[in-house]
Amino acid sequence: MPGVVGTLKVAFVGAGGINFGTVEGPWNHSTRLEQTLGNNLVVTAIIDPAPPRRQQVLEFKRLSSAGPSYEHTKEYDSLPAYLHDMTAGTADKPDMILIGVPPAFHGSTLPGKDMELALANAIPNVTLFVEKPMSSSSVQDVMLVGKHLEASRNLVSVGYFMRYLQVVQKMKQLIAENNLTVMSTMARYTCSYAHIAKKDWWMKSISCSPIVEQGTHFCDLSRYFGGDVEISSVQAHSVEHDEPPGHLSVIPIDESSIPPQDRVPRITTAIWKYTSGAVGTIVHGINLQGTKYNCELEVHADGWFLRMVDPYNEPKLYVRSPLDDAEQLYTFPEDDPYLSQMAVLVDAVKLGKQQDIGEGTGKTGGILSSWEDASKTYELTWAIRYAAEAQLRKRGGSGQDVQSQTKVN
Repeated sequence: MPGVVGTLKVAFVGAGGINFGTVEGPWNHSTRLEQTLGNNLVVTAIIDPAPPRRQQVLEFKRLSSAGPSYEHTKEYDSLPAYLHDMTAGTADKPDMILIGVPPAFHGSTLPGKDMELALANAIPNVTLFVEKPMSSSSVQDVMLVGKHLEASRNLVSVGYFMRYLQVVQKMKQLIAENNLTVMSTMARYTCSYAHIAKKDWWMKSISCSPIVEQGTHFCDLSRYFGGDVEISSVQAHSVEHDEPPGHLSVIPIDESSIPPQDRVPRITTAIWKYTSGAVGTIVHGINLQGTKYNCELEVHADGWFLRMVDPYNEPKLYVRSPLDDAEQLYTFPEDDPYLSQMAVLVDAVKLGKQQDIGEGTGKTGGILSSWEDASKTYELTWAIRYAAEAQLRKRGGSGQDVQSQTKVN
């Protein structure tokens, strides 16, 4: 990976866990930028509506070894306030902005939810890193945002960090080196729900549902190997909260305070056809009670079987090939895909500054998830949710579409 030289100015939208870390998981984009850039990182601004949260973050950072990077960081309560200073010339122009806020506040063309477009219009050529879910708006609206960003030549990376896993890249390498044609993908994502204590996560109207908010990672990996999906082919079923198999015993929030029609499904299973002719399937479950998730992805080809397990903790790859019925094991100790994702993005920003390239040119350095590509994953997740809710209504259930969404097929 090319070495990074020179100062990089960065602004953060959102002072929460995805940008600055929590005890719940490995995510922490600011730390990865500090590791990648060292003293060349300059954090120009943190935009977050909660002053105590911003101040806590800044106090911690300024007392850490990364303190010099945050010495002159400005605080803002809102994006309009930040853009006002940017227009007035009193805010330092960043090279890159990281967006780590709930999906209801960005990824749209609608006023007040058009964060990416507002930033791109106010700060020409700024690079945007956008965490998933990339929006809660309609698929068509999200794709329209992509067209605007492409026209404005902004470099954009969406946070599908699992594409940067060494185990995933090894799978891509084996497929390419052996000239394999993927026949099917099979994904399973089972989360540990007992410690998910955010009420919003349990509400479809806010989180958009687990398949859109969480299962999206494995829908994205499925597409990464299988290619584009025939959206009209998607079929799905779900286990709902009011069905006997859907009764959970240790939900950490008071689910009775959530209207029944807004409660999340417990299990979602879906199948689809890729435009290549291959088939795909995913099962997403809310049923484990420990702390570790259980996730696997299988890719099948003629004579080959590739199985990735435990990507969040200790990624492993089991491979059966025509050479041997026994599976060969590959391990990837101490892999940090979040760090790889940020390092690749930083290199792309540096390259863009040198050569004046952007997403509109089709050149994105080593970035593996552009807005256009990520919007196709977004489309697939909503198609799965809609298909499951359609089957629920056929059974006389209460599945309802979010009003802001429109049909995707």
